[in-house]
Formats: sequence, structure tokens, C-alpha cells
Amino acid sequence: RKLNKDRNYISSDGSKYKLHGRSLLLNRNVGHLMTTPSILLRDGSECPEGILDAFVTSASCLHDFKIRGNSRKNAIYIVKPKMHGPEECLFTDLIFKKVEKVLKMRNNQILCGIMDEERRTSVNLKECIRALKKRVFFINTGFLDRTGDEIHTSMEFGPMILKGDMKSSKWIQAYENNNVDIGLSCGFSGKAQIGKGMWAMPDLLNDMMNQKISHPESGANCAWVPSPTAAAIHSLHYHQVDVFSKQNEIMKRKKAKLDDLLEIPINSPKNKWSKSQISNELKNNAQGILGYVVRWIDQSVGCSKVPNINGIGLMEDRATCRISSQHIANWLHHGVCSKKQVLEIMKKMAKIVDNQNLKDKSMKGQAPYQSMGKNYHQSIAFKTACDLVFHGKSQPSGYTEPLLHFNRIMKKSI
Repeated sequence: RKLNKDRNYISSDGSKYKLHGRSLLLNRNVGHLMTTPSILLRDGSECPEGILDAFVTSASCLHDFKIRGNSRKNAIYIVKPKMHGPEECLFTDLIFKKVEKVLKMRNNQILCGIMDEERRTSVNLKECIRALKKRVFFINTGFLDRTGDEIHTSMEFGPMILKGDMKSSKWIQAYENNNVDIGLSCGFSGKAQIGKGMWAMPDLLNDMMNQKISHPESGANCAWVPSPTAAAIHSLHYHQVDVFSKQNEIMKRKKAKLDDLLEIPINSPKNKWSKSQISNELKNNAQGILGYVVRWIDQSVGCSKVPNINGIGLMEDRATCRISSQHIANWLHHGVCSKKQVLEIMKKMAKIVDNQNLKDKSMKGQAPYQSMGKNYHQSIAFKTACDLVFHGKSQPSGYTEPLLHFNRIMKKSI
């Protein structure tokens, strides 16, 4: 694959001119957590992957400076996910300073997009922006990772509400509004971008056209989309909504309350779930975990369109896996369900996922699919999915990467 070339035109007076043929590309680095064996330190330990990522991606971008194929300002746009508060944002700033020095770049030539997807970042968003004030070019909410961190951070408080109820909970509304409020108060309007999360159903673009207009109406002037086609469709919303007028209106409203943002989404003791409600929730979570994990472990596919429990293709990544595994781990911890019950459901859902993948045309042309349900004990993918649930409480911030990376290496060693 290659990027589109610039577009050449002839004006009405016969003169030639050229327009940029590409949208501005952002470079998503990894977070601070993981290490990589591709480079070993003097003591034999692995190199932090986020540091290596910053060096390699920035070095690659030096070639772009010669032709200005992406940035017309000779800047590098790096989106940095999974930062927990201003201290980790300062660490990102330090990494970028070191990269600029080594690669003989100008100060603050590497710009940074802040993913507001961890609880400590949401609560301290203005300080996170202050830590990267000379680099920040956008902030963005991420519902799934943010919910995964919400569950893990508040694991001990009690059983969490149903996953489907999260989007209508008080803390989510405060979180989405607070992100826009803080961005506007920091002077983002007309200078930097305020983004919203992914439309996850690439086959249902008519629904996206009807619903995703809510993003510019909320004051966001960019958003994640699952494909170039979806991006073209979503761009129409910005012709329907004057985002800057919306932002001016929003600056006059009451700001989101910190108390609402900190309201923990635990289930009320008065709200008793039926056995079928609990079972259905576990099935939904288990199917989502297994559908994603089997492709990650067996096929090394980290993001793809995975059928959900109703057969609708969803763009799944580690964020969706994180929320589902943390949700079951939370319920196990508070006795809503038992380990035996969860394991039985995992086995049932493994067979459903096997059937979905055998019918999935997009899986053709890859290595032959290995069913989990034929031998649970020998399936590394099934074992990994169970580990994410049964050891979810002890995972750092509830992240899935440590277990996914370890078991992928085990799979490749066979």
C-alpha cells in the first residue's frame, strides 16, 4: 500500500497549482507499561517499548521532512495512549526531548495527542495538558479503556453495573463533558483538536451517519472512525454542524462536576439481578474476550472486525478486551458469579466463537483456524482468555498486554 499523491489542477486562468492529496496522518505510539526484547539493556533486561517506539517512529518521520508529504509544518504528530496523570505526561515530554536531541531536531518538533482514557488523567486533565503544553495538539476520550480503568481502580468498592448501562451512567456523562470543557478552557478552539471515540460497527454506516453527528454537536472537531469510507461519511457531519459555534455555546454552560466524574458505577444493593441477567452478561463478556483473543494469539491480529454475540461485526481491540475481562473479574471478586460458572460459560462461548470464525470470509487466506472447543486444555488462546478473567484483578491497571504478549510468544514457540 502507498499514500495518495498530491493532486494537480489547472485554474480558470490557465495556471497550474497543487493540493495536498492526503489527510494529516497521526502516529499512535504504545503506552509506558510494556517492554520489548528487540533491544536489551546492559543488565540484560528488556528495553521499555514506549521509549524505543518514540525513537523509531520519529526517525522514520525525518524522511517526511524532506518532501513534506504529511506535515506541512515539519512536525511529528504522536498520539500517546494510556498515560496516568500529569507525572506520566511529564515523562512523555522528557522522552520526546531526548529523541529531539539525539535526532538533532528542533525543540517541540514532536507534538503529542493526549488520550484521556485513564481515571487519573480525567481528574487531572488540565494538569496533563499543562505538562505537555508546548506539544499538545489534541485530547480525546476513549470510552472502553476509560471504563476498564474505572472498573480496575474501583475494584474493591463493589460489583459494577451492567456493561450496557455504563454509557448512561453519571460518571460517563461528566467524563465526556469534562474533556470538552477542559479543552476549551485551555484555548483549544481553532488551535487544537478535541476528539471523541470510535464508531465500532463498520458495516452499519447508515446508523453511523444518523448517530455520530452527536460528536460535533458535543463540541468535538475530530473523532475515531473504523475506515476511510467511514471517515468520508463522518466528514459530512462537519458540514451540517458549525463546531466552532457549538464550542462558543459550550463555553457558556455549567462545567462538569468533579463529584459526578468520581461517582463510582457500582450496583445499588436494591437492584437485584436475575440469574438470566447475570448469565447473559457473562456470555456477552466471554464471547467478546474469546472472539478477540483467539485472533490475537493464533493469527497475531491485534485489531479486526470481530462478530459479537449477535453476529454484528465490531472493531475490537485490547480496550474492549480490557473492559470485558475486568467486568467479569470484578463480579468474581464480589461473588456475583462463581469461577465454575464463568468457566462453563467460557467453554460454551468458545464453541460459538469457533463457529463464527469458520464462517468468517475475512479469515480465509490466513493460517487454518484452530478451534478452541475441540480441546480446551491444549488451546493457548482459550487459556489466555481465561487468564485475563481469573487473573484480571492482579493485572497492572487491568491491562491485557502482559498476558497477551506472553501467550503469543508461547504460541509462536510451538
